[in-house]
Parts: sequence; C-alpha cells; structure tokens
Amino acid sequence: MTYPMHLEDGLLGHTKPLTANPVFNDQKLKLGIFSSNCSGGVIMSHEPTDFRVTWDQQLEIARTADELGMEAMVPVGRWTGFGGETNFNGVCFETYTWAAGLAQATENIGIFTTTHVPTVHPIVAAKMATTIDHISGGRFGMNLVMGWFTPEMEMFGRKQLEHDERYAYGQDWLEFAMKLWNEEEGFDYDGPYFQSTGAHAYPKPVQDDRPALLNAGASPAGQDFSARNVDINLIALPTEEVPGYVKGIKQLANDEYERNIDVWTYCLVICRETEKEARAAQQAIIGKGDWPGAQIIMDVLGIQSQSFGTQITQFQERFIAGWGGPNLVGTPEQVCEQFSELSDAGMAGAVFGFHDYARELKEFGAEVMPLMRKHGLRH
Repeated sequence: MTYPMHLEDGLLGHTKPLTANPVFNDQKLKLGIFSSNCSGGVIMSHEPTDFRVTWDQQLEIARTADELGMEAMVPVGRWTGFGGETNFNGVCFETYTWAAGLAQATENIGIFTTTHVPTVHPIVAAKMATTIDHISGGRFGMNLVMGWFTPEMEMFGRKQLEHDERYAYGQDWLEFAMKLWNEEEGFDYDGPYFQSTGAHAYPKPVQDDRPALLNAGASPAGQDFSARNVDINLIALPTEEVPGYVKGIKQLANDEYERNIDVWTYCLVICRETEKEARAAQQAIIGKGDWPGAQIIMDVLGIQSQSFGTQITQFQERFIAGWGGPNLVGTPEQVCEQFSELSDAGMAGAVFGFHDYARELKEFGAEVMPLMRKHGLRH
C-alpha cells in the first residue's frame, strides 16, 4: 500500500513496511501486564501495597516487562471509579496518551490502548491510533470496548444502548476507522451510526492494514464481533470451560469470516517462596477486601454486561482479588504449572496483574520466567 501522490515529498511513493507486532510472535504462551494504569489494578482491597498510579511507576513497570520480553501492556479504560470503600479504578491514566508515552519509553513490547467506542469518534481514534503506531514503530494495539458501565456513558451525555446494539455501533465505528486507515483518497461514509463527507486520514498506520485489535466480549454478540474483527478475544473462565470456548470462537471465526483468532485470559498472580505464604497473601487481600465495591460491580455486570453471565454471583471474591479473573497462587513452580494448564486448555496468552506491580513483576521475571522457558511455554 502506498501513500497518495499528492502528499508531501517525504512520503511520495513510500510503501509501508511490514512489521511484527510482538503479540503475533511464536511464543507458545504470550504474556502481558494488565490494568497497571488504574488504582487498585486488579485488586479491590485495603491490604497495604506500594503500587500507585504515578508516571514513574508506569515507566518502571513497562520497562521491566519490556526487558523480560513480554508481549503486551494492556490498560483498563476508566472514566469514573466504582465507588464502594476504595473507589476502585477511580484514579486512572487515559489510555491513548498513556500508550503514546510508554511507546516512546519502550523498545519491543506491544502497547495497547483501551478505547470505549461511544466516547471517541472514529476520525479522532484513527488518527490517535496511527500516531501511536508510528511512535511505537508498529507495536501498537487497541482493546475495543463497547461501553458497558452506564455511569460512564452518562458522563458523556450518551444514552446507554441495549447490549447487542452496542456491538452494532462498534461494528460501524470500526468499519469507518478501517476505511480511514486504508483508503488512499478521500471518501464519503454513510453507516447506520456514522456519516461523513470527504473523510480521509494521513499518514496510514505502520502496521498493515490496521493496529492489532483485542476485544473482551464473551456474549454471543461479543463473540461474533471478536470472531469477525479482532486478533485476540480476552476472557476469564474456569480452566475446565476454556477448551470448549476456544474451539467455539475459533470455529466461528473460521467458518463465518474465514479468519483466525487467538484467545487470551487475564488473571491475578500471587507468587511467594512457599505456598503457605502465597495463600496467606491471597487471604489478606480478600480479608481486607472492598466488599461494598465488589457488590456494586457484580450488580452492574449482572444488569449491564453478559460477559460473565450466570457466574457473577460466584465471583465476589474474584472481583476483590483479580477483577473476576482466575488467581494463580503458589510457589514459582506452582504458578508456572498453572500457566501451563491455561496453555494446555487453549489459551494463547495471558495478561495479569499483581498486588504490588513493580516489585512483584521483577520477582516474576527472576523466578517464574526461567521455569516457563524450561517447561516450553517460552523460548
């Protein structure tokens, strides 16, 4: 693909290079850091931690993950906290500017934004995404969220759409963005939700034909959106349910849309020298948990999102410790074994958080990563 001939001479006839976003590498189990841009990370608890949402810590976490050879930094997009006692995620860096800063500060790791599609117009999002893709040299990705938390939509003066309609809106949003990333000349766009005359965007992304895309939809509409559009579907399921889910969404992507998709999970890692210490750390987090905040999230998810389905009532502790995702708890050997079980179940990757991101990530790199290489999960 080439840039239009009418652009400035520095881009005249320039062909975009092929890039290798690390999320597409050949590691058996991709790894990444999740939700480090928000207060609490993936933990709703009063248990003391040195984790803070400061730029110095963000840089430390991202650079450590980069040095360890991890594939992704995936933030959580939040515009308001969840209330309760800790106002979980109430302090949060905006994810496009966060991604731009970390892209400049790292060398190899994939940097994602999390974008609520009802809050950012496709023209603006496409331009910001292209800019970060250039800053990163083709390491950028987008986590597309349809906007499930009604108080956030109300902050923007938006009416919360019905569940499945949110994905119809997201489809139109993405199709408009795709044309902006790929059309060489100006075009008119007339979709069900977006209309534009003479739309165009230059330069184009470094990645051809778009940044890497991730979506966490697990409802039927969410799975269909992921199967049709994205590279990675992010889910949190009990390990025994993973094989069937992975088989189903891969078959949907192949049969209906003639494309491939990977499935990743997100989780909380609590790794200590002994299993007893790890279990004690987990129980300390839960024992000092923000139970009112967890109940708020459960209520909201039960009414406003189908991604967790009927499992919500079983997950209150997991919302306190892990934001609904699995907990990988134990010694370095046990944590490695639990990652291996996820891989064997069909997970192609895992993004995760810690109680104390900066310190525990370094320990993870020193103690768990060598074991993952030894057991063939990494090379």
